[in-house]
Amino acid sequence: MIDKGYLLGERYRIIDTLGEGGMANVYLAEDIILQRKVAVKILRLDLQNEPQTQARFQREALATSELSHPNIVSVLDVGTDHGLPYMVMEYVDGPDLKEYIRKNSPLDLPEVIRIMDQILSAVALAHKHNVIHRDLKPQNILMDKRGNIKIADFGIAVALNQSSITQTNSVMGSVHYMSPEQTRGGLVTKQSDIYSLGIILYELITGTVPFNGDTPVSIALKHAQEPIPSIRKKDKSVPQALENVVLKATAKDPRDRYASAQAMKADLDSSLDPERSDEPVFVPNHGNSDDETIVLSGFKPQKTNSKEPQKEEKAEAEKEPAKKKKSFWQNVKAHKWWWIFSIIAAGLIIFIMIFALSGNDNKLSRLMCLT
Repeated sequence: MIDKGYLLGERYRIIDTLGEGGMANVYLAEDIILQRKVAVKILRLDLQNEPQTQARFQREALATSELSHPNIVSVLDVGTDHGLPYMVMEYVDGPDLKEYIRKNSPLDLPEVIRIMDQILSAVALAHKHNVIHRDLKPQNILMDKRGNIKIADFGIAVALNQSSITQTNSVMGSVHYMSPEQTRGGLVTKQSDIYSLGIILYELITGTVPFNGDTPVSIALKHAQEPIPSIRKKDKSVPQALENVVLKATAKDPRDRYASAQAMKADLDSSLDPERSDEPVFVPNHGNSDDETIVLSGFKPQKTNSKEPQKEEKAEAEKEPAKKKKSFWQNVKAHKWWWIFSIIAAGLIIFIMIFALSGNDNKLSRLMCLT
């Protein structure tokens, strides 16, 4: 932790702590040159010697600095202070979206669309620059006092041309908003972000996430296998067209989701139109993904108690000697002429040795008689 009053980089005076995370701590600070409040994200002291964490911190600064948008938190400065990396961002004076939903739910549907439009607009720009956020959730979306949305925390964002986009056997992100392919450690695409946006839209409408569970594994399994709970069963006032936006964005197969954030925004903006009041329920073309394997850290499949495999192994072991015997006689038959020749040759050698020994015995007996 950095003490209050500390002057970071000889420019930013620490005022208070805004939040603590797994990778970095965020502080409210004053820019003594421009005399304004800023948010400073500082890499945790115990992680400053970890190359992976430093790379993630630098990636966030790089990804965010390339995205200039009114609904994305701006990076103002990057530096180090006595070897400790830090990043200076604009200060958003207000709650995150999770807190806002908790305090104001249920939200009016026009308000839901107003908020979601800003989020989609920001994500559309990121995708245009081939940047995938991978951790979209209400906790990473800030709201100022005028209701303006700001997306933050691009710490695990990746560019589409980076090899790290496929995270085999690893999961990064928040499981409540994570796409089925992310929970498998599979290929992450723009449609993975769109799935998370669908879950956020569901929460904006209902005030809750669609899936909960005792463990991350149980929640991930629900995302991969269970249909999204119907919004209209809870609230008939929600138009089917609006629910369809959620259903399409959260389709299990990425091919059934929106092709882009712009397409999702266009569909959302017309979802309250009376012309779409008789719209049928969205039905995906591809259904659930065939791959239901979940690859979560610490997840191990349960061992079976069945005795059948043991019986089969025992039977195979009993058959093994018979197979060996059979293979021996098959080998003899396959090389019978070689065996016949070998037996004849061995017989001749034994005969010659016997004959030679008998000849020596006769000579020895004659010598004994002469003496």
